[in-house]
Amino acid sequence: MIQTISIGHLLREAVAAPYRNLVTRPTGAAVRTRIEETLARSNCRTAMLDFTGIELVDLSCADEVVAKLLLAARNACFFVLQGLREDHHEAIDHVLTHHRLAVAAVPPGSREPRLLGWVRSDAREAFACLCEQGPLGVGGLSGSLGWLESRSREALMELTLHRLVHPIGELYHPVPTV
Repeated sequence: MIQTISIGHLLREAVAAPYRNLVTRPTGAAVRTRIEETLARSNCRTAMLDFTGIELVDLSCADEVVAKLLLAARNACFFVLQGLREDHHEAIDHVLTHHRLAVAAVPPGSREPRLLGWVRSDAREAFACLCEQGPLGVGGLSGSLGWLESRSREALMELTLHRLVHPIGELYHPVPTV
């Protein structure tokens, strides 16, 4: 099950005003705390963080809301971002790359996620293949991409560590987006 969390709603609660800009580190920390409280009351394995209606995301808020959330919840939950504009992508991608973290983001009007942050090119290619073809094992990914199994295994392990795929048995499932 996927739980959608409206960042705009949490922002308005955190600053008690009709505010649409994620700026300043204290604001980001307040929003992240509310996300963590929401997740603590949930049993969902995937959280869809919805940035719809957010006008601006500065680097300090991208760090507080997304990077620190990923660092704190590494083994607890899968995260997917939605409702991001291109300028949001840039700020979040920059911060995640700095921390060597990655997250899936679903562009508006699409169901196919793209990766933001730091992963090696093989992991990006493997992620794209899984999103296009659905769950695959090491052999299936190797066959689809024309790679040796050791190369596929390494890419899948990287995606697993970043919580971008969910291994179930021998298959690796891309993070759910709907």
